[in-house]
Amino acid sequence: MKITFLKIIFISMFLTLFSCESKKKQPEPKPYKAGVILSFDDAYVDEWFDADKDLKKYSWKATFCVCRIDSIGAPQIDKLLQLQKEGHEIAGHGYHHYNAVKFVKKYGIDEYMKQEIDPMIASMKKLPFKVTSFAYPYGERSDELDKALSSKYKIIRGRAFGGQLPKKQNCYFNNSKIVFAFDIDNSHIHFSIPYLLELLDYAKKNNKILILCGHRPVKDVTANYQTKIETLEFICRYMKLNDMKFYTLSDLDNLLPQN
Repeated sequence: MKITFLKIIFISMFLTLFSCESKKKQPEPKPYKAGVILSFDDAYVDEWFDADKDLKKYSWKATFCVCRIDSIGAPQIDKLLQLQKEGHEIAGHGYHHYNAVKFVKKYGIDEYMKQEIDPMIASMKKLPFKVTSFAYPYGERSDELDKALSSKYKIIRGRAFGGQLPKKQNCYFNNSKIVFAFDIDNSHIHFSIPYLLELLDYAKKNNKILILCGHRPVKDVTANYQTKIETLEFICRYMKLNDMKFYTLSDLDNLLPQN
């Protein structure tokens, strides 16, 4: 009985020490200020550049996720380099803009990396763009793709689908390198200014970073995949009034818990 009792004490002490040690090893999330990430997909470089002129007065920052980099003209490349010089981020969005999930299902992950990721990395590095983030075309992703891309990129962005209550939305930074963005294009089924205001209010009140995405900034909407400049102005004014911060996707890497 005595030996058994001593064993129980020893095991209990061991488990307590092990538990404490495990707790010590858990990385602590870094504190950050409530804010917004504005990201734009595809290759609407001229429109992005014009939007930057309109929004400079707000000291805004954006992440421009570029696809088909070798099909973009030299004047547009110069504009992207200028945007990068001003503190905006240039991110990857696929060499051909393939739907990653559908492509991998048909041809496999190795072929996807060979055709869509590796040539994009090589071309963007040569230009040169400092690319550390990637946004999935069409927002479609999988755990297999996340794992394959994690060695190439520090932050990977998908899309947040649905119009749930803000507290149930996953379009806020969650201390993970895999993040999701809410679409603010006018044609997006769940987009509206009142709902966007709810998302912004939730970010402010709960000290969150709201992640948004759009495509082509325009003054007047005439087709799908267009974001009204008026919407961007609304976001910028809200942030200024509420003392919120602009982040880029790459900024999130510095906020991730470190082991």
